[in-house]
Amino acid sequence: MTELTIAVLPGDGIGPEVTTAAERVLSAAAQRFGLGLALRHYPIGATAVAAAGSPLPEATRGAVVRADAVLLGAVGDPSLDSAPRELKPETGLLALRALLGVYANLRPVSIHPALAGHSPLRPDRLSGVDLLIVRELTGGLYYGEPRGKNALEAVNTLKYSVAEIERVARVAFESARRRRHLVTSVDKANVLEVSQLWRETVTRLLPSASLGAGPGQFEPMHGSAPGIAGQGIANPIGAIASAAMLLRYGLKLPEPADAVDGAIRAALDAGARTKDIAGSGEQALGTQEMGARIAELVNSTPHPRSPSPRRGEGVRG
Repeated sequence: MTELTIAVLPGDGIGPEVTTAAERVLSAAAQRFGLGLALRHYPIGATAVAAAGSPLPEATRGAVVRADAVLLGAVGDPSLDSAPRELKPETGLLALRALLGVYANLRPVSIHPALAGHSPLRPDRLSGVDLLIVRELTGGLYYGEPRGKNALEAVNTLKYSVAEIERVARVAFESARRRRHLVTSVDKANVLEVSQLWRETVTRLLPSASLGAGPGQFEPMHGSAPGIAGQGIANPIGAIASAAMLLRYGLKLPEPADAVDGAIRAALDAGARTKDIAGSGEQALGTQEMGARIAELVNSTPHPRSPSPRRGEGVRG
């Protein structure tokens, strides 16, 4: 059995709690499908600053580039809001993205029918929603130079190359081929020259290409939520769904990914709720209880066989 290494970066706030639940589900999928998964833990963010004096220590840097995929919890801690830029947790996150070269951020948006009433949008507006947002991740303002600030002014540089735009557009087009064959490009071409370059580049007939190699980074889109950290009430479904994307896109294992996604749906169908999505009179499960419920269902929920996707980099749940 080939052993696949997952570098787990629990991070800050609720990160360790939700990644623990996601790891439990990954282990259940590994058991069901006979996978050899080695989960190795490394610090990032404020936790890493406290332990090693850097938001992305050398040990973590070395581990992630050797891993088959990276599962990230969340970074951020208000105690470092006034720290020098090199010590901010977010600096570690940006450095991780640059190190891995994860240029395309995938954010699937779909609504489970049982949760439609918990959204600020009307349920009829949510019916049938199934979107995949593809966001450029390692160019533009986050990484452009020059940048800096003083007491009187601050500057960030917004810069893109054709190559940076093309590689993200290819991810969008390749993803659309496996979905409904529709791509919408969003830009500000009426004002920004960089957006004009985006529009010109995306509207060509781009050639097909493989999407690159290297470990992908998978994380839920929520923050570290320090206000509820340690209370055991955080919803781990985002992290668990990110683990499913890790299996699907990072390790190219669609059947285990389908089993995890199916277990999430089955748990919600059966009324499993954490505090944030529980309605009046509904019992709320804790973080680890929800993880355990979904892990149990991984081993018992039938799932359809799906085609193996191309490898995608920088996938976020």
